[in-house]
Amino acid sequence: MCATCGCGEMEGAVHGDEHHDHAHPHSHSHPHPHAHPHDHRTPLAPPRPVSLELDLLAKNDRLAAGLRASWAEQRILALNVLGGPGCGKTTLLERTIRTLGGAVPLSVLEGDQATSRDADRVRAAGARAEQINTGAGCHLDAAQVRAGTQVLAPPARSVLLVENVGNLVCPALFDLGERAKVVLLSVTEGEDKPLKYPHMFRAARLLVFTKIDLLPHLDFDLERCLGHARQVNPHLEVLTTSARTGQGIGDWCDWIRAELTAVGARS
Repeated sequence: MCATCGCGEMEGAVHGDEHHDHAHPHSHSHPHPHAHPHDHRTPLAPPRPVSLELDLLAKNDRLAAGLRASWAEQRILALNVLGGPGCGKTTLLERTIRTLGGAVPLSVLEGDQATSRDADRVRAAGARAEQINTGAGCHLDAAQVRAGTQVLAPPARSVLLVENVGNLVCPALFDLGERAKVVLLSVTEGEDKPLKYPHMFRAARLLVFTKIDLLPHLDFDLERCLGHARQVNPHLEVLTTSARTGQGIGDWCDWIRAELTAVGARS
């Protein structure tokens, strides 16, 4: 969880102090393990950071549930686009925007620790975008997405694409109210990524292989990687794409259209 990678310790700096009792999260206990003879406090009390993490996730889930209900009411398809740094998330979104054109209204929330480079690229491709900078945080949370969508104001019966921070760990744990998590894996990454980061691939509904045009130049066994992914998540849907050549982009856009239709057909 977040305390492992360190971003949990920085939540107060990024989001204010609402997630922490005080600004510095380190323990005030003495470093030596022996008990003081005059200390009558109960020993081995549960560590407070664990409770803080659980409180944070519970609050996030409540906010995400509210977002999900609101988007369902407005027939908005929200997709949480995930993947490691450099896997091609923004490039795929640029190609998606240009392919769908004005046929499907698109809005994009861009998550990065710093800069507005990706939001600028998305706007240049033709979609409305709002940048969310997380500072030291390594994932987006529901509070940030709620604030971002209040500014972005995606219209009813549209698609909201949330490009999460490049990370295969923490973003898997945080519900953003999305209809589906879409994880991207480029063929320039290792075949064993699904086994090394199982929580991400288990949480995703769709796996999109990217940069497929580079396969002839790489020692990457697509079928072996897919087998690893299906070992983790037997129900995972899979697409292969190249944003550079356009291979598989039609299938990806058809998948988005089908999901948007499913949201609109909700009783």
